[in-house]
Amino acid sequence: MTDRIHPSAKPTSNPPQTINGSNTNTNPSLPSSKPQQYGAPRPSYRPRPKPRRNRRSCCCVCFLWTTLLILALLLLTAIAGAVVWVLYRPQRPSFSITTLQISQFNITTSTDSSSHLNSKLDLTISAQNRNKKLVFLYDPFTVSVNSNDVEVGNGSFPSFVHGTKNTTIIEASVSSVAQDLDTASVTSLKSDLNKNGGLPLKIKLDTKVKVKMGGLKSNKIGIRVSCDGIQSAVPKGKTPTTTEYSKRKCKVDLRIKIWKWTF
Repeated sequence: MTDRIHPSAKPTSNPPQTINGSNTNTNPSLPSSKPQQYGAPRPSYRPRPKPRRNRRSCCCVCFLWTTLLILALLLLTAIAGAVVWVLYRPQRPSFSITTLQISQFNITTSTDSSSHLNSKLDLTISAQNRNKKLVFLYDPFTVSVNSNDVEVGNGSFPSFVHGTKNTTIIEASVSSVAQDLDTASVTSLKSDLNKNGGLPLKIKLDTKVKVKMGGLKSNKIGIRVSCDGIQSAVPKGKTPTTTEYSKRKCKVDLRIKIWKWTF
């Protein structure tokens, strides 16, 4: 009997080949196959933000231009004023009180203890224009007469044109009819009436005026004429008292109105 030898393992299909004692049949390493992920979030594209202007620098630029514009307007106004002054030499008109006549000034007290004032005053006012090239065009005047902050008469006189190098005489009448007086006003008026110096009065004239320079006319400007320090005797009976004044000049102020305020 012949003995058969059975191998314990199957021979490999590709037996390793040796060259000079080294194995040449080495299996190459395959790349690792990892499952590829689909639907993974991609990095989103973010545009570079535009540079923003500094707000503070914009405010500084606006403030600078506004300041320069105001300075330029002031400079132009000053130049125009200098030109007008050189060409026309403008002067304010002057006013003065020449006579004051009081024909009535009575304080009466009724049965209900209320006091009333009846008065009538006639004024003569001199208005002088000393300019050679300027003409004043006045609106109607309103006149009020006060004594220690107590109004004792009011009235008006019409508009007029005040020519160059001209003196105009104005006659105005002011009155008060049954004007109510409080206790303090009655006490103040009666105290002044008993004095020998006469009744202290303050006269105010308000109007608006245009200035004409050749063929040009300005806008209307408000003016107030204030005459202080006037003393006048009050009649004891029906005979009026007249007080004459010499060079009793009045103060002329501009009345500029901006929105709700008058300066």
